[in-house]
Amino acid sequence: MSYLRDPDAIYAQSFATIRAEADLAALPPALHDTAIRMIHACGMPDLAADIVGTADIVEATRTALTEGAPVLCDCEMVRSGVIRRLLPKDTELLLTLSHPDVPALAERLGTTRSAAAVELWRDRLAGAVVLIGNAPTALFHLLEMLAAGAPKPAAIIAAPVGFVGAAESKALLAEASHGVPFVTVLGRRGGSAITAAALNAMTREIHP
Repeated sequence: MSYLRDPDAIYAQSFATIRAEADLAALPPALHDTAIRMIHACGMPDLAADIVGTADIVEATRTALTEGAPVLCDCEMVRSGVIRRLLPKDTELLLTLSHPDVPALAERLGTTRSAAAVELWRDRLAGAVVLIGNAPTALFHLLEMLAAGAPKPAAIIAAPVGFVGAAESKALLAEASHGVPFVTVLGRRGGSAITAAALNAMTREIHP
């Protein structure tokens, strides 16, 4: 069988293909590398048309992490996709979805466990980097908290995927991020891999 076997050549050809096929013109230049990594995570160059964000999110994320901010993750798949060696060595990847208080809190709030888990971020939210790649209700609840005056994170990387609430939650983020730098993928597409890839792109210039 004949196929490309050299890992360096595969890497180079992959990113050359993305740069040739993806139209990044509508994005701020500071987000180009992040968008390329997000596209690489899903294999869809047309994703570029749905990626939106603020030009300052890359710098905001790097600054927050170098100053010791935690990364708040909505699910285990997002946390597992983060390349830890690119982060400062003491960075905490916080996941509250499995916290024992979550089921009762979700019932009391009348919402999903993913949204209830975000409620448990409240004491760690100020200056944090938020990653939401799975649950639209987690993003909705975060935005509700911010609208009600909760502490602001340093950055929001949110690309929850799905057919119910995903497009709506991300559109709401794009319309009103409450002054927080963000990047998202409009529409139904998204997912944990794309969300983690965005953070990994931003942290490649950080030296732990």
